[in-house]
Amino acid sequence: MKIDQFHRRLYEKGNFANSYTEVPTSNPGFEWREGMISGNGENGYITSGSPYKDSFIFQNIWFNYPSKEPRTIPEEITEQLEDARRNVFNLNDQWKITHSNGATRMRTFYYSYHPGHQLRLNAMKMGSISEYVRWTNHESAETGVRYTDDYGQWIRTSFTSREDNVSITKISQSTEGTKINMILSIDDISGMCGAHNGNSEVMALQYKKLVDNDAEYIAQVVHYPSYPGSELTQGGYAGLTKVIVVNGTKKKVLLANSYEPMNVGTEQNPAIQVLNADAVYLVTQCNRTFDMGEIEEFSDVGQYAIVEQLLQNTKAVEAKYKDGNGEFNYVASLDFHKQKHSSEFNAVKFQIKGAEDFKYMDNQTLINVQKSASTKVNHAFMEQVYNQGRYAMICCSGSSAPRLYGMWTGEWNPGWRGIYTLDANVNLQVAAMNTGHLTQAPLGYINFFLRNTPDFEYNARLAYGMHDALQVSVNSDGDRGMHVEYDNDYPFEYWNAGASWCLLPIYEYWQCQGNQQIQIQEEMKIANLKPILSVNDGGMTDEEFAQLIGKGFLELEKDVLLPLLTKQANFWEQICTPEYYTDTNGNACHESGKTELLPGEKYMIIPTYSPENSPLGYSSTITANATMDIAAARDGLYMVIAMEKAVKRFGYEAAIVKWEALLNLLPDYKFDTDGALREWAMNEYMENNNHRHLSHLYVAWPAYETQNNPELFEATRIAIENRERYNTEDATAGHGWMHKALVNARLKDGDGVLSALLPMMTNAGYYASLMTDHDTNRRCHTYCTDTSFGTVAAINEALIFSNTGEIEFLPALPTEWKSGYINGLMARTRVKVKELTWDLTNGTVCVILNSSTNDNTIKLRLGTPWIQVTVNGSETKVLQDEIGSHIQLTLHEGIDVSMVFDLFDLV
Repeated sequence: MKIDQFHRRLYEKGNFANSYTEVPTSNPGFEWREGMISGNGENGYITSGSPYKDSFIFQNIWFNYPSKEPRTIPEEITEQLEDARRNVFNLNDQWKITHSNGATRMRTFYYSYHPGHQLRLNAMKMGSISEYVRWTNHESAETGVRYTDDYGQWIRTSFTSREDNVSITKISQSTEGTKINMILSIDDISGMCGAHNGNSEVMALQYKKLVDNDAEYIAQVVHYPSYPGSELTQGGYAGLTKVIVVNGTKKKVLLANSYEPMNVGTEQNPAIQVLNADAVYLVTQCNRTFDMGEIEEFSDVGQYAIVEQLLQNTKAVEAKYKDGNGEFNYVASLDFHKQKHSSEFNAVKFQIKGAEDFKYMDNQTLINVQKSASTKVNHAFMEQVYNQGRYAMICCSGSSAPRLYGMWTGEWNPGWRGIYTLDANVNLQVAAMNTGHLTQAPLGYINFFLRNTPDFEYNARLAYGMHDALQVSVNSDGDRGMHVEYDNDYPFEYWNAGASWCLLPIYEYWQCQGNQQIQIQEEMKIANLKPILSVNDGGMTDEEFAQLIGKGFLELEKDVLLPLLTKQANFWEQICTPEYYTDTNGNACHESGKTELLPGEKYMIIPTYSPENSPLGYSSTITANATMDIAAARDGLYMVIAMEKAVKRFGYEAAIVKWEALLNLLPDYKFDTDGALREWAMNEYMENNNHRHLSHLYVAWPAYETQNNPELFEATRIAIENRERYNTEDATAGHGWMHKALVNARLKDGDGVLSALLPMMTNAGYYASLMTDHDTNRRCHTYCTDTSFGTVAAINEALIFSNTGEIEFLPALPTEWKSGYINGLMARTRVKVKELTWDLTNGTVCVILNSSTNDNTIKLRLGTPWIQVTVNGSETKVLQDEIGSHIQLTLHEGIDVSMVFDLFDLV
């Protein structure tokens, strides 16, 4: 296939598509999902790339649509704990979670993510289209469209600025000098996906479309429904597009009235007409407010503070980039943004030799090539989806964690409300951020966790009666993360592993980067930080807290990790009671009033929930001694002990003794008759492997216990084989496959990694933009980024394993990857792997390491016993490992280590 230089450059910088899917203005389906995306972690957009009727759906990651659902935890949740424990112990799988009135508990839900305004670019002249292409530039976060028609060649480019927090679009006249004639309008909310069916909740909002008399801007301002108890009772949001026209005219026009009842504007459908322009620039920003006023007064108000603020912000961006001729300088605005974005994306480079035969193909062709190769991952497709995943991770990082949809949705009422799901999805989505050398993603994730921590403490208090402890809810909408979403089938109030799992990425950030200063963001809710950041019940004084906030930043070790890890350790300490234990034979025992364990006895963790499974022949998911909980408790205690040693606060030695003692009393893992690690460490349960979840394999990923425990490693390997053999009912969910890929990477099974990635790749998992769906077959009709981001994490783990003080190269190299490189990954031992290149044809692996600290003693391995190296000063070492393989290390400027491994000796 002949590829011209233009398409070659598009491929080398990102990806491209030779077709588009137009988003209709009425009765839409899911066409928006084929659009290309940009973002800066707070604002962003998704665009269809339609030549004549393009749509830009603008986003803000904090958008939350309220509902009548409660924002408090029902108090009866506390009262049921002893009933739950007693019935679980007595193997009563008929016990139900109930309301205080005796009725069966029904699930309630969180608020829902939603899109901002859908801006429509309607061309007034149309022709016969040829040479169409749209693209995403990974290095600049720029999307573009190019096509030729009867009037010449047209180009339109856009990006969301990390420098200025706005989205900017440039539209140029054609190459033949044809001027721009177009109408800019905002689509009715009722004409958007998910709202076009007359959904009653969406219909409860009120909004206006606004265009000023000078046609300077077009905007949409929205008041949310007003529900008692909602923090958004007087809340709403707005999006504004500043319109800049060069050598042409613009004017306000009124389009046909659609008579939409939600639209309470005096002018229902104002728009901006652009005539005979050389160029048009659009500067857009979205935001929300808690101070929109009373909804009853909304329709009569003539000015809105949020709209005025957005106008001033976009005006400031226009003024900032005016050149000497008074024209907006798009290139300058892009350059300032690129300095921040491109350094993030270019920090890591990945390539597999053998991809050349399929390079420079457009996205849909690559998707089709991959589908036709149903048993192998196409190298070029692998490279492209890896790069797209990294790109999208960067685009939705910095302000918060990625939502289920990343930060993009063109639909109202998206699947699972587009929230944050913390028992798999978010965990997968952030799994690559630290090793992937992203600098903004960990900060947004920390912000997200701190915002929700007051509710996580509330959960532990209400579900278990605990103090100074954390219990992470299984879901959060970003504003709240309390236990409201649970019932008997999904008893999330007894899911205990969340705090350990969700704190692990912050701990890994510390492993990779060391102690960092975390800027205090407004969204962190400063008023709530004082109890959060107190290491114990005594808390900190007002003076101490004022000094902490006055610095403007938090120290990662002592201000964030130590208090949060201590609170999660407190949870494990308080859930363990001597009244419920296993005896020396591993049998479950209950002894009311028992105050301490005898030698050989172990605590039971009761109740537990292993999402979303139950033992064979047992109809309840409320259980005891879930292996996931045991592994999470162990890993959480390891983390808090490491942090106590790092901070060395007053009395830390006693804390370490306490946590080590608890570690020794946690339940032991149990193994099935075939040697498999069991999902519940209970003699009384039978394994149920007909399930997609791999919760019990926490020991391999995200924790590390299998790395230095051969028995546990083998038990985990057998356990995943059992899942593959017996899970016949539900194998469509992308998060299940990504989880399996990560576990396989930790089990050193490179071919297993690829086999887990294949189902999403060879079915319907990928859209033409290379963004991903929730399912292999789009069964749940849900846009979802955990496959996109999880794939990046799986590849990182397959090529480099690391933990504190150790790095293993190519632990799970797939058989087909004979030659390639990955440069720039971070190891969890404060070392950057500047280069890792392998070539099995000549039997070499080349590595260059960069340590952020001197005297950094690390162990290295490539299929051999560990070799210990100390990065210290400017010296050259030649080491010989136990089996005679030759490794040369050269230290450059005190921090670089270069190595050449002879694979013929090593493998």
